[in-house]
Formats: sequence, C-alpha cells, structure tokens
Amino acid sequence: MKQLLSFLMILTPFLGYSQHSIFNGKDLEGWKINGTEKWYVSDGLLICESGPDAEYGYLTTDAFYDDFLLELEFKQEADGNSGVFFRSTVDGTIVNGWQVEVAPPGSDTGGIYESYGRGWLIKPDPEKDKYLKMGEWNTMKILCIGDRVQTFLNGHEMVDITDEKIGDGKGGIALQIHSGGGIKVLWKNLKITEL
Repeated sequence: MKQLLSFLMILTPFLGYSQHSIFNGKDLEGWKINGTEKWYVSDGLLICESGPDAEYGYLTTDAFYDDFLLELEFKQEADGNSGVFFRSTVDGTIVNGWQVEVAPPGSDTGGIYESYGRGWLIKPDPEKDKYLKMGEWNTMKILCIGDRVQTFLNGHEMVDITDEKIGDGKGGIALQIHSGGGIKVLWKNLKITEL
C-alpha cells in the first residue's frame, strides 16, 4: 500500500498530460531495427528473439524523448535478457545511453546501466527481485525528468537516481535483445507521456 501511495503521489502532477502509444500493435512503424536479431509483430505483440548470429540487437524509436513517463508490459520467455534504453542513440549495434534492465530473476531488473561508459549506475535492492514475475506479464514504468530517473516494476519502486550525465542526454527509446542466443521477450502496451 505504501508503494502504491508513493507512486500515485509521483504521478499526480502529470495527470493533465496526454499519453500516446509508441507501438501500434500492427507493425514496426516509427521504429528502426538495428542489428541482425529478430523483431516482429504477432497477435498485437511486439516480439524480440535471438537470430542465428546471437548478437546484440536494438529496436529504436525514430523520435527522441526528453522528459517522459514510459509505461509498458513485458513477458520473458526463454532467457529473457533484454532492456529498455532511454535518451539513447544507436550506431549499428553500439548504443550510447542508459538501460533499464529487463532480465531473469537475480539479474537486477529495474536497475540502470550505462553502456560503453560507467556500467552499473544503480541496482535495486536484491529483496526487490521478488516483484519480477518470470514467464508472466510484468508492468514497467520509467519516469525521467531532467537528471532524475525512477523505475517501477509491477507498482513497486525499484530505483531512484539523480545523475548529471543522464540529465544532459538526448535520444530515443530502444528495446534491447542481449547477445548469447536463446532469448525471447514479448512486449505490449508501450505508451509514453511527454512531460
């Protein structure tokens, strides 16, 4: 109950802003595939799956987003090692930006990692790993305002960080598929509120 009240207090100032979908449920319009891994739409779901190269892959939005509340649902099948990048750019499969981790149990889902830079900026308390439902639908919310980022998994705050470098970042949203192969993650209801 305490977590829910905290989350509602955070969101209340933004209730007057309009939310829009960044995935239309039909195709990848508004997105770009980076790398050779599989990204496709089936039955209204956005699916990422390891391809024969078993390398990193990214699906990036054409649009850039500065301050926002991003809401989405994900379901991990197989390995499920993935992530949601924000204020990020991708060149080939080299990403510049920050990732909110989406990974199997025990792998810091909801934490923030800076690729090709400082590495882990913040990991959730290990006790919070219980909020992840492997093999089921999970709801993630990412609130990014200036240099502050908060992540929420299934209604529970995972991390809260203030970082000057993030505050200076510019870029779009990107979904990741990790290297190594055997990975499959399903996504739906990707909605953003620009603040």
